[in-house]
Amino acid sequence: MRIAVVGGGIGGLCLAHGLRGAGVDVAVYERELSRTDRLQGYRVHINPDGAAALRECLPEESWQRFVRTAGSSDNGFGFLTEQLEPLLVLDQDEETHYSASRITLRQVLLDGLDVRFGKRFERYEQNDAITLHFADGTTAECDVLVGADGIRSRVRAQYLPHAGTEDVGITAVAGKLFLDDHDWIPGSLLVRANSIVPTSACGMFLVTHDGLGHTDADGVLFDNVRPYLMWAYAAKDLDLTNGLQSEVLRRIAGWSPELRRVVELSHPETVSQWHIRSAKPVERWRPTNVTLLGDAIHAMTPMRGVGANIALKDAQLLARCITEGGDAIARYEAEMYEYGFAAVRDSLRAARQFAQGGAVARTLFRTVLRTASAVPALRRAMF
Repeated sequence: MRIAVVGGGIGGLCLAHGLRGAGVDVAVYERELSRTDRLQGYRVHINPDGAAALRECLPEESWQRFVRTAGSSDNGFGFLTEQLEPLLVLDQDEETHYSASRITLRQVLLDGLDVRFGKRFERYEQNDAITLHFADGTTAECDVLVGADGIRSRVRAQYLPHAGTEDVGITAVAGKLFLDDHDWIPGSLLVRANSIVPTSACGMFLVTHDGLGHTDADGVLFDNVRPYLMWAYAAKDLDLTNGLQSEVLRRIAGWSPELRRVVELSHPETVSQWHIRSAKPVERWRPTNVTLLGDAIHAMTPMRGVGANIALKDAQLLARCITEGGDAIARYEAEMYEYGFAAVRDSLRAARQFAQGGAVARTLFRTVLRTASAVPALRRAMF
């Protein structure tokens, strides 16, 4: 059986490793021209499920390299007011979480795979075998096609044209403050990830990264070695015409001076924006020899931090199903559809809670958090 994976992101590469380790003929087709073309500067949280998928699919040497280059992310999570007053602090998880550089993780995942770079997928023809057509005029054949080509998936656009994503009406602005330049940052922002819960309809997330990992890229945006505090502010109806940092600073004018300083002193080249999107609800489809994984089918908002982990879970499950044989795609899609779109719904609900809602509802939520902080039984039930 010949498997073609379109898209060389985290999920597609993890799948390719899982299949290769089981002796399956698999090739990855990636539109970027080389392994250093895609350099995304922020880190990604790998939870225990994502780590288990990597551990199962990667060869031992690659897994150990991942562990060596990924920082630990086990310091708990805090909910704070906009004045940095604690609402609820959750203790660290007993299981290991990782904070992985996207750049370094991709290099780890690329090692040992048959990746065809410079292959921009255009369309496929589906007969007994599948013929892939690329923008450079070349073709390739496979027995099973896996679209792992992200939120703007061309495989999905042809296979499930009624699926896709929709704008949820929330804009996020994110940036980095390098820690080796600033020693004034409050300890509460350094020891754990934090979510700022103001009474106004917006939110901010902050997390530190220790600087593990490396890259040959030039420029501040892809500085992957220096430790930094990453922040992300999200709200509706942001007016970004006068600059990203200026709009965030205008919105948080009454917040803690330390939070305003974090935004103000972040290097402008590290500050970016994106419009939050989420997968449209879609009815189950009939399985064929074409399937999808990760953002290509169930893209979700970043507010729960599980998108990459769900893609890794997809890869782990699909590799198992193909290795076991039989109606592999049907078994994979039946399970993936349930947990994948459940995660989409959860992350969309979290996004709306994070960046929308009236003052009364948000004040009530803060009260619930304070109560959970004082009542261990409630805290365990909620988290």
